[in-house]
Amino acid sequence: MRLSVIVTTYNNPHWLAKVLWGFAAQTVTDFELLVADDGSDAPTAELIERMRAELPYAVRHVWHPKAGFRKCTILNAAIAKAEGAYCFFTDGDCIPRADLLAVHVAAARPGRFGSGGYLKLPMATSEAITREDVLEGRATDARWLRAHGTPWSRRLQRLAWGPTMATVLDRLTPTGATFNGHNAAVWREDLIRVNGFDERLEWGGLDRELGERLENAGVRGYQLRHRALVVHLDHGRGYKRPEAIARNRAIRDEVAAKRLTRTPEGLDRHLGGPA
Repeated sequence: MRLSVIVTTYNNPHWLAKVLWGFAAQTVTDFELLVADDGSDAPTAELIERMRAELPYAVRHVWHPKAGFRKCTILNAAIAKAEGAYCFFTDGDCIPRADLLAVHVAAARPGRFGSGGYLKLPMATSEAITREDVLEGRATDARWLRAHGTPWSRRLQRLAWGPTMATVLDRLTPTGATFNGHNAAVWREDLIRVNGFDERLEWGGLDRELGERLENAGVRGYQLRHRALVVHLDHGRGYKRPEAIARNRAIRDEVAAKRLTRTPEGLDRHLGGPA
């Protein structure tokens, strides 16, 4: 199965570099990586070009000019260019554990999407992580993270559990599987079926909204929050706008009330016509 990894970013090349090294350390190697860039300045393109020769996977930079928060638009542009049958999504501030893609690929089933987990790191830990820490697995090791400023938590404990315990916990957890932009995988044909991300949405549940339409279309999520893990580097969130969050909520309420499966403003405009 050919896999397309789609990583979103905006003007944070230092964090993006750590993420790209994280995918260089994956146990699964047959994938392409697309950086979905919502209008970053030149340093991001320069970083990708500089790293391209050193990375063991193909990487493509999908960029559009900055014109406000258009993450959904650049995500759809990346999906349109993706060559894999299965698409994994994450953000340019999330370092993957070395087995992340292997877990998602092993769990993949027709008509389903996988929902992985994450651990938020404090800024001191985020800054302490080096290229070598990522490549050698320390950046996703619970003991190393705790020694470098991350407080103990149940989410930190997940990084210490073996695959057997993690599998049991995923089966027992009462938490429902949602489509999370930092760690989720779905078949490209199912994305086309629901017309991808809704380009009317800004920050605040835009990924969950896609998952809700997938569920309405019969594409059910399954829980990988204990088995498939990323660590989330710290950063500010200056893009949060209350009016946009309220508009997103209204769209999600309509999706739920009408059991909608397709957005009127989505992926088809990047594929050359209605899907």
